[in-house]
Amino acid sequence: MPEIIAGLFGLLIGSFLNVCIYRWPRDLSVVAPRSRCPGCERTIAWYDNIPVLSYVLLWGRCRHCSQRISARYPLVEALTAAAFICAVAQHGLTLEAAKYCVLAAIVIALIFSDLDTRILPDELTIGGCIIGIAFSFFVAIPDSTFAILASLAGFTLNARASSAGESLLGALVPAFGLWLIGWLFEKLRHKEGLGFGDVKMIAAIGAFLGIRGTLFSLVVGSVLGSVTGLIWIAVTRKDAGTYQLPLGTFLGIGALAATYWT
Repeated sequence: MPEIIAGLFGLLIGSFLNVCIYRWPRDLSVVAPRSRCPGCERTIAWYDNIPVLSYVLLWGRCRHCSQRISARYPLVEALTAAAFICAVAQHGLTLEAAKYCVLAAIVIALIFSDLDTRILPDELTIGGCIIGIAFSFFVAIPDSTFAILASLAGFTLNARASSAGESLLGALVPAFGLWLIGWLFEKLRHKEGLGFGDVKMIAAIGAFLGIRGTLFSLVVGSVLGSVTGLIWIAVTRKDAGTYQLPLGTFLGIGALAATYWT
């Protein structure tokens, strides 16, 4: 029963994430106006906006103009529901489950935002970093890197301070490392190789997962992105020198793997 409730709630959050994915990269309000069809600009009725179900019943097309609706909408809703179900199945109805639900929602929105527009909105990256640090005071991060460093420096920390330190360390160190790689690439190749949005995204992931979980996300995301990018370039015959890889998409996949499979 808790998993069913989590899944239904995930569907609703996924529907809202679709609004954020479309509007935030375009600097539009997520509150108003109501959702409209991009083709005929007719307001979408509530019964045509039921997560997943409406898409299936409408055969993926607008009721009024029959323009095709992107499959991204039900996919985001279904993935968010699945992530919420997994979090509650693993941790029960706890604050820890809530933390991983929030992280999953942020990461899923970033995955598809980067895939669609190559933009990682500050509302999700910087906002996610703040939320992750706030959660660290109430839900311990399963990492001891900061505690070990503090101990070596002669400090004894309580559990809450240790967790907050792990969150800050996880946000700052991988983000700085990623920024440094991008900076060196730009200096050596004289062109931008990494957007600052990716740096802010890895900081947000680190605030939730700590340094070990974030490094895992970086490794998985980088390897998956490199392999997928090379295959995509070979298949589409794009210019490898100008193709812009949606690194945030792959970092997000790595973060979900770190959240549920480590």
